[in-house]
Amino acid sequence: MRLLAILLMGLTVLGQMSYAQSGPLRIEITDGVVEPLPYAVPDFVAESAGADKLAADLSRVIAADLSGTGLFREIPAKAHISQITNFASPVQYSDWKAINAQALITGAVTVSGDSLEVKFRVYDVFAGQELGNGLRFKGTTDGWRRMAHKVADAVYSRITGEGGYFDSRVVFVSETGPKNDRRKRLAVMDYDGANLQYLTDSNAIVLAPRFSPSGDRVLYTSYETGFPRVFVLDVGSVKRKVLQDQEGTMSFAPRFSPDGNSVLMSITQNGNTDIYSMPINGGQPRRLTSSPSIDTAPSYSPDGKQIVFESDRSGNQQLYVMPASGGEPKRISFGQGRYGTPVWSPRGDLIAFTKQNKGRFHIGVMRTDGSEERLLTASFLDEGPTWAPNGRVIMFTRETQGSDGSASLYSVDVSGRNLKKVPVQGGASDPAWSPLQ
Repeated sequence: MRLLAILLMGLTVLGQMSYAQSGPLRIEITDGVVEPLPYAVPDFVAESAGADKLAADLSRVIAADLSGTGLFREIPAKAHISQITNFASPVQYSDWKAINAQALITGAVTVSGDSLEVKFRVYDVFAGQELGNGLRFKGTTDGWRRMAHKVADAVYSRITGEGGYFDSRVVFVSETGPKNDRRKRLAVMDYDGANLQYLTDSNAIVLAPRFSPSGDRVLYTSYETGFPRVFVLDVGSVKRKVLQDQEGTMSFAPRFSPDGNSVLMSITQNGNTDIYSMPINGGQPRRLTSSPSIDTAPSYSPDGKQIVFESDRSGNQQLYVMPASGGEPKRISFGQGRYGTPVWSPRGDLIAFTKQNKGRFHIGVMRTDGSEERLLTASFLDEGPTWAPNGRVIMFTRETQGSDGSASLYSVDVSGRNLKKVPVQGGASDPAWSPLQ
């Protein structure tokens, strides 16, 4: 795909929501989503002086998180009959039933200096009961958005039974400037585009960043030495070091092992490109493939026992799976077109990929044996999928025709629904989702 050309040149399906009005509220993700669940989230109660704005802002971020999944639909405040003015007061269920709110989220905010405390409850309106026990989170006022994401994750999990993904970040390549003089820098942001931070600041091309399992380090490829080299960067200190710098080689397409102790990457030497593994703290790379083909874009299974990668050993780009220690690869893609950039789902059940066929690019998923292939998108250029921490949403790069080469980030759920653009200023490509923070 585009990345490879640059380098070598120098569920279960999300599904139908069922929720019973006579029992505990629950979205069961089983087949195709038909109708989002209606919910209400009144502005949280400010329980201390000066907390009013934060309370309102927290409520809006929580609502944006939930509604953004496509599984929930917020009932606007102007339709509310009841007002929540005291977090401890009993809920008037009849008022929320009257506006058909299936779920109600209430909360309260306390500020003391730089300290912030948020508490909340989730109610099943038609069952007339609270879902679980109320929770509270403590942090700082500077981290209020993260507190909101934590609340939304907890609500999402209680109603769907699935893990959340809102309290996560995305590392990507920020692109600015004209096509003939484009500047590419590594950047990191919250999953929803907020809290943007640049991690590199040079004119060298950077590509394919990948988070560590702990979320504190990032692997990426840089051309700052004149040839592609794999670097590791500490997100907190922004300190970095080259991992593989053997003369006469090119290294690229890195990815951490599930335990974070080793790195997979492609190394080109003497005109041949194979997949290698090496310790994150340095050492000799160990060759895992041996073929006169281009083997690249490796990704571990969540248990670390297998690797999926792309190779042109069959004549064009296809997907293969092999043991993590090496061995004979098994081809898993057999549809028409070319397949690349495979990524194993955090749940272990699916592999996402890029597919090019008949002049169109697609993001797709298949079972780990290659069965049940489904294409989720179709565009002039879609590539480079990355999984949300819960394995239910995929983010990727999209370039539209006539965009002068400027790319954007999009996300889609694994049913192919809820396709939307991620709000990022300027061009953006090569996203990689972090684990939950």
